[in-house]
Amino acid sequence: MDIATMPRGGFDASWLDRRLQTDRPEYLDRDDVDDRVKRQVIWSLDWMGRILRDHDHLAARALPLVAGIGDPKILELGAGHGALSRAVLKMHSTAQVTVTDIDPVSVSNIAAGDLGRHPRAAVRRVDATDIDAPDRSYDLALFALSFHHLRPAQAARVLTEGTRVADKLVVCDLRRPPAPVHVLRLVSMLPFVFLPFAHDGLISSLRAYSPSAFLALAAHADPAIRLEFSRLGRNQVVVASRVT
Repeated sequence: MDIATMPRGGFDASWLDRRLQTDRPEYLDRDDVDDRVKRQVIWSLDWMGRILRDHDHLAARALPLVAGIGDPKILELGAGHGALSRAVLKMHSTAQVTVTDIDPVSVSNIAAGDLGRHPRAAVRRVDATDIDAPDRSYDLALFALSFHHLRPAQAARVLTEGTRVADKLVVCDLRRPPAPVHVLRLVSMLPFVFLPFAHDGLISSLRAYSPSAFLALAAHADPAIRLEFSRLGRNQVVVASRVT
C-alpha cells in the first residue's frame, strides 16, 4: 500500500472517516499569508497552551524518559513559539535543549527572545524530515502539535529522522476522535472559522493522524520502530524508539 495515499485515519479507516480530512493548508503552512496572521495563530496557540498548561504537562510526561541521564541533550522539532522548550528548561536544571523550527520567522523570533539568551539553549533552523545531526546526537526529541501539518510521506520521514538522531522521539498531537464524534466537533467549530486560530484549528482536526495511521507510518519508516500510545488531555502522545 502506498503510504502517500494513506488516509489520516489509517488504511483501515471507515468510509466516513476517510471523508473527514483535507489537503487544504493552514495559514501557518502558506507562503501567501501575511506574517501578522501567522503570528496571531502562534500567539493563540501559545496562549491556549499556557491556560491549559499543555507545555508543562507534556514536559512532565516526557522528562522521565531521560531520568538518570546527568545532562540530557533534548531536541525540540517544530517549536513554533518555544514554550515547550521553556517548560523543559524550567523543570530540568541541567538539560541542554536545541530549539528548532523550519520557519525562519519563527526561528528569528525565538532567537530574539529569552531562549536565544538562555545558557542551556541553542536555537536553530531545522527541517524535521531531514535533520542535520549525526546518529544518536540527542537523548530525547520532542515534536508537539505540529505532526498533523505533514503529509504521510513527510510524517514517516520525521519518525525515521527523529528516532535516528535521538534515543526516543515523543510526538504529541491532536487526538483523532471516532468519526461520528469528529462530525460533531467540526460542526461546533464552523461558526468561528473566520478567526485565524479557529480556521487553522478546524483544518488541524481534519489532518490529525489516528493510532492506526501512526502504526502504518512507523512500519513504512522502519520496521524496527516501536510506538507507545497514551493520552494527555485532548491530545495523544506517541513515544517512538527503535528496537536494537
